[in-house]
Amino acid sequence: MRLLLVLQMLCLAGYHASRSRDWAHHGAPMFADLTVREMKAVRAYLHGIPEMKLTDARNKIMKKNNILLIEVHLPKKHEALKALDYGQARPPREARVVILFGNQTKPNVTEYIVGPLPSPTSHEIKTFKGGKPIQFNSRPITSVEYEHINNILEKIATTAHKVLFETTDGYSYTNCSHRCLTFSDIAPRGLASGDRSSWIMLQKFIEGYFIHPVGFEVLVNHQDLDPEKWFVEKVWFNSMYFNSVEELVEKYESGEVPKIKLPNHYKDELYSTYIPRGHSNTPSNIHGPKLVEPQGHRYFIDRNFVEYAGWSFAYRVRSSAGLQVFDLRYNGEKIAYEISLQEAIAFYAGDTPAAMQTKYIDAGWAMGTSTFELAPGIDCPEIATFVDLYHYFDTDKPVRHRNALCIFEMTTAMPLRRHFNSNFQGGYNFFGGLENTVLVLRTTSTVYNYDYIWDFLFYLNGVVEVKVSASGYIHATFFTPNGLHHGTRVNNYVLGNLHTHLIHYKVDLDIAGRENSFETMELKYVNFTNPWSPKNFIVQSKLHRTEHKTERSAAFRFGKKLPRYLHFYNPNEKSKWGHQKGYRIQYNSHAHSVLPKGWREENGISWARYPLAVTRHKDSEITSSSIYTQNDPWDPVVSFEDFVRNNEDIVNKDLVAWVTVGFLHVPHSEDIPNTATPGNAVGFFLRPFNFFDEDPSVASRSTVIVRPGQDSKPKVQRWTPEVVGHCVTDKPFFYNGTYAGV
Repeated sequence: MRLLLVLQMLCLAGYHASRSRDWAHHGAPMFADLTVREMKAVRAYLHGIPEMKLTDARNKIMKKNNILLIEVHLPKKHEALKALDYGQARPPREARVVILFGNQTKPNVTEYIVGPLPSPTSHEIKTFKGGKPIQFNSRPITSVEYEHINNILEKIATTAHKVLFETTDGYSYTNCSHRCLTFSDIAPRGLASGDRSSWIMLQKFIEGYFIHPVGFEVLVNHQDLDPEKWFVEKVWFNSMYFNSVEELVEKYESGEVPKIKLPNHYKDELYSTYIPRGHSNTPSNIHGPKLVEPQGHRYFIDRNFVEYAGWSFAYRVRSSAGLQVFDLRYNGEKIAYEISLQEAIAFYAGDTPAAMQTKYIDAGWAMGTSTFELAPGIDCPEIATFVDLYHYFDTDKPVRHRNALCIFEMTTAMPLRRHFNSNFQGGYNFFGGLENTVLVLRTTSTVYNYDYIWDFLFYLNGVVEVKVSASGYIHATFFTPNGLHHGTRVNNYVLGNLHTHLIHYKVDLDIAGRENSFETMELKYVNFTNPWSPKNFIVQSKLHRTEHKTERSAAFRFGKKLPRYLHFYNPNEKSKWGHQKGYRIQYNSHAHSVLPKGWREENGISWARYPLAVTRHKDSEITSSSIYTQNDPWDPVVSFEDFVRNNEDIVNKDLVAWVTVGFLHVPHSEDIPNTATPGNAVGFFLRPFNFFDEDPSVASRSTVIVRPGQDSKPKVQRWTPEVVGHCVTDKPFFYNGTYAGV
């Protein structure tokens, strides 16, 4: 009878896991990015509405109505869960559309929800929390606006031709062939809400121009929709400020401005390139090690649905922000509804106006659309599955980004678990080990100078790692002696400016269900009488648990100690051992705040006050930032502080963890030509904490156990083929295990 009951329970568990898998697979398309067909259908539908008076985005005039962005609009969570948890029909697909209405008496930015897809028939206005309007001057810069910026720079450079030509020994902005100048623009664009003035610095247009500043910076007011009305507000040259380009030229000619001349030899400009130089001790006639899959992939992909070693999830790459994972499960059991990149910032310091003003908030540059092609063998191993991505941002037709996302399994060259059990007599009782393989979901964002590598790693033991690695060119400005207070000299006339990177993630945890609670754990010393020697005392650690009942109590500020164990658990679900099923967040970060609370631009990044904040899930609190924050951080349409301010109950509720990671970067000479990834990777782990009854990787058949045989020969026990494959080795596994003096 007992055996029958056990068999029935096993069959029921298998049925539940199979059904859960089918529903997860069924629901995954809800989160998929828009197809090319859907994007084109949305555009055609909106262009067919006469009263909108839409024209092409690439139309050269500024005073026009045009579509800026089209991306998928996700269903509300409770609607999505009907499909994911019960197998019901998926909600109709919809698109989020951003339209710039510049051809209005009062220009505005309006967002719409358009659907149903793929054949839309209706649209409605989408609003932000509190119904806050989007200021027109907060819109991202478009390619057409850049063309007009280039035009005014041509006029500026023509006026200052002699200054620039003599300073750079022959470089010019116009009428040049190989000795040209280019520019980088700085944001935010002004000092207060409503401003649209950008500091622009000129650079030599050679490979790696980001680290070739020439010491000429100009503040251009481009607020008016008529580019003919744009004007110069300020000029900076050789540590001096001028009210106009003409004033600079006049004082330069009269000798009031000291002249400088930059080095202009090929070897002096080589430093920004990838061309090898110097002596190498690595043989160049052979390749380094490579990943192989002896018998092919061990993961399954169906469009945006992925399965691997018990894991299943859906993914998308949001055009405005980047990589996101949805409906994360292990063996069919829920762990997270959403883990998504929200924002990335880099706040700088320096002595030039461009450096002082640089506070990059990358969603405002459509960070998610900066997902360019990945190189096999460099960005991802050659064995990876490469996926094309499609975006519709500042364009008139969808743009294909070939091979912009990759998925692969890799070995970490580190055991997941291992133990050598010595007999302390020159031999052993057994050896056991399991190789550590992980599935990696990866894409990159190249936001002008910086390259971010975004990773989700899924381990066999139920651990998820979320990581970003930084590379690319540093943001450099013209060297001045005072600049050494804010950075490092990395070449002639080049200062690498200090800056802090902060990355914000949304982690909507559903640990074994939606109702979760949150507690922190720390240690406290206890001092008590030794029970076997009453004359003495014992001092040891004791767990101290703090249940956080409100949002404010679970919002941890930078500058204060973050508890070491951050535990999210389901109070209604227990493990075999009576523990509440849980996961914890573990940080790999040395982030800190970038500005004092409430100081101007800091209002736009109020999430950056907290390494961790825990809130109740709300459909009105979907994102912590927006594409408008970069150009209006002073009065943002999304204020994360509002998420925490209402201080709601978070006990046994649907919880969202908002995680901030990052690092300080003081550039150094080894950042030339590029910042390297080692030491510049941060993130966090989601680690099971009594979620399973034991380490779930015990199910892996890649385990190897070695015991001494009766004939003194090792007895190897394994559950995979004895020979891995000729691409790795044609020799079977061997292990001796003995040790002796020599």
